[in-house]
Amino acid sequence: MKFSTFTLAAVSAVALVACGGGDTSTPTANTPAANTEVPVQQSGNEIRIVGSSTVYPFSIKVAQEFKNKTGYNVIVESTGSGGGHKLFCDSPKLGTPNVTNSSRRQKASEFGKCMDAGIEGVVEVKIGYDGIVVANAIDSPVIDMSMKDIYLAFAKNVPIDDNCTMGPNPYTRWSEIEDFLPDYRIEAYGPPPTSGTRDAFVEIAMEKGAKEIPCLAEMSKTDKDAFKQAAHIVREDGYWIDSGENDNALVQTLTNTPTAVGVFGYSFLEQNSDKVKGAKVGEAKPTFENIASGAYPVSRSLYFYIKKDHVGQVPGLQEYALEFTSEAASGPGGYLEEIGLVPLPDAERTKYRKAVVDMIPYSQ
Repeated sequence: MKFSTFTLAAVSAVALVACGGGDTSTPTANTPAANTEVPVQQSGNEIRIVGSSTVYPFSIKVAQEFKNKTGYNVIVESTGSGGGHKLFCDSPKLGTPNVTNSSRRQKASEFGKCMDAGIEGVVEVKIGYDGIVVANAIDSPVIDMSMKDIYLAFAKNVPIDDNCTMGPNPYTRWSEIEDFLPDYRIEAYGPPPTSGTRDAFVEIAMEKGAKEIPCLAEMSKTDKDAFKQAAHIVREDGYWIDSGENDNALVQTLTNTPTAVGVFGYSFLEQNSDKVKGAKVGEAKPTFENIASGAYPVSRSLYFYIKKDHVGQVPGLQEYALEFTSEAASGPGGYLEEIGLVPLPDAERTKYRKAVVDMIPYSQ
């Protein structure tokens, strides 16, 4: 599996000044650029974070701000949400990840693995909201699609009659789904199965889209397993290409292939708005305001998880989490909002801040 890694090492005051207060666009020689492959050496005293590529830029920003304030060492690896939970839940021992980022809630099976491994407490922290966008190059036509269009474009099998007899997806061009969509070959670069973005996209966009087809809507009530098979499996015939966890490479692909689309988080769209633009879904654009209000239909919550038993053993671990949940970071007008995080409502921010202050383990 390909990992993206960002390291903040204990270096001189000159390097701290060079970090520019946490500007991810100007890494120093001691802070490798985001989404580059570098070997990671962990002494056991650094804070080690793995997980979601969507939460990755927010985690890096917090790590930089935290490093500048405290000097604590932080390592952030982008492994995908699924890969992060696997690494995080593998062992309670020091030297294993202290935190995992996730662009979906931890699954019951993952929580169970943590418990089976002897991890005595996992603290769940919701940090905000993000939208999932279908984007294309800035100079390409604007795409205006429904959730049903998303399902018909990306599902492996779709109904071939009104009785929901399922067959291989026959759609090869967008205009075959709706004549007002571009007359381009369907070519979508999206997150792999290990990604929380993939999980959320399937569960939110494709499932809702499937329910816009009457026989599938009925199936969702009468045969949940059959409906899940119909709605949750992404096509494997070359029209959807797993793009890995490197969102920077994906943006470059879209720039070079104007007829292609990519599926990734709104925050990354915001950071690359000079290169790519998001499609309208259900007549709503993927904007900060529409995600915050719920008008944009493909949105999800973002999380990180902490091993409670590492707090007090890994210097700065709880303090890092307190920085992440501070109003200055994840509150309205905070520095994470500036790079695309949609803040939680006041009551939820208070709830998860208390979980960090008191290190309250959660249960499924």
